[in-house]
Amino acid sequence: MATFFCSANLASRVFDRQFLSPRPGTTVNTVRQFYENLVPSYTIYDIDYPDYSFRKFTDDGKYLPEPPRFNRVPSHLANISCNEPCDSHDLPPKAKKFDSFFKQLYSISLASSNEYICKDFFLYMEFHQFGLFATSTAQSNDSSATEGAIHGVPSIEKITFYLVRLDDGAVLGEKAFRNDFINLAHSIGAYLYEDLLCIVSLRYQTIHVLQIRDSGNLVEVRKIGTFCQEDDELFLHSHGQAARGVSFLPGIKQRLLSFIFRKTWNDESDQTLRVQHLKKKFYFHFQDYVDLIIWKVSRSTEQNLAFFAVYNMETTDIVSLYQNSSEELYSLFEYFYDHFHTNPQNSSHGNFISSHSNNVHALDQLRTIKNKANSTSQFVKKMMASLPYTCQSQSPSPYFDLSLFRYDKPNVVKFKIKPGSDSGASDSRAKRISSFLFHPFFPLALSIQQTYMQPTVVNLHFRR
Repeated sequence: MATFFCSANLASRVFDRQFLSPRPGTTVNTVRQFYENLVPSYTIYDIDYPDYSFRKFTDDGKYLPEPPRFNRVPSHLANISCNEPCDSHDLPPKAKKFDSFFKQLYSISLASSNEYICKDFFLYMEFHQFGLFATSTAQSNDSSATEGAIHGVPSIEKITFYLVRLDDGAVLGEKAFRNDFINLAHSIGAYLYEDLLCIVSLRYQTIHVLQIRDSGNLVEVRKIGTFCQEDDELFLHSHGQAARGVSFLPGIKQRLLSFIFRKTWNDESDQTLRVQHLKKKFYFHFQDYVDLIIWKVSRSTEQNLAFFAVYNMETTDIVSLYQNSSEELYSLFEYFYDHFHTNPQNSSHGNFISSHSNNVHALDQLRTIKNKANSTSQFVKKMMASLPYTCQSQSPSPYFDLSLFRYDKPNVVKFKIKPGSDSGASDSRAKRISSFLFHPFFPLALSIQQTYMQPTVVNLHFRR
């Protein structure tokens, strides 16, 4: 990892700050440059840690939820000193313990006897310091046909979302879904934006919009799927359509088909050619459009297998529709990338998350990869495959700020983080998977190394 600062002398930089005033509006940027000198420089390998999964730090850096335990990061990193003479490069045995760096606040039970906590699911509401967790029963692939359910989608008997106050572990609210299927892995099936929580039911093709009240209650304010307007169901019943057993396409699907029809109609101005154009572009693919399913949401964006649709919840209209190979969508992705993510609203650290729409180095990297691609169309599809982005998937750590650090300068290294020790007799042929968990602003990181048929190893990297 390379940096752009010439001097590694932290004291010199502190003295320079006394005499050199930053330009107006750049004070925060100047202060953040100190991270070039404050880097994780020491590693404790194979730390003694509790047998739980690590998901992420909260955006304010105070909490490290480990279902079902919750750990809090102290306001300062623990000072570890030797009570007896020791080598300057050694730390006392107590430093090998996870509890030397984190303080357990509480332990709560969320799942019942036949449920388990989804270790990959966690969303954080910064303003109120609420945490959203999920539990579920086992998945069943032999789900019976149910009215309104999509054929072939598995079923889970019960899925429950819990809203927990992180300060004391109080469970404030919960929302249960029965005989449904929601993709909980890596929080894919839910999206949190301010106080609105969108949950995607894959089995019933419904987007549930819940509001998180200040009291912590989860209140469902809208369902988008079979019906779009709040009075759609009442309208059908009042006209006797439901009583006569008349079958309709879901409201969201009707909106989609109407948008495609009007767009195809307006593409051709000649009346004779317009009919042929409709046959070729709309009616020929009509069943394909009907068979499309909602897969993932981001704010009010709907994704399916080959298309991205932008849906306005207020007007219930489809605003635009893009194929996953659309150059127009890629152009929006390249220049307005930050609008595809929801960064922390009240976090000053979240304002410095680097992307190719706000950082010239990231843009250069993206365009270099694009120029090296064999096929532009395949490159666009590859980039679009990650949309819509999973909620809260970006780390605000300064060590990912491309204005401070770079990852493409192999000959200039400021610091290295190795997920495993060079010593040991472990089989070098074994496949290892390493993941990293950076604190939002401390020079602190966890690396989790998983090797097939071997225990998970957790290492702690910090500035000593």
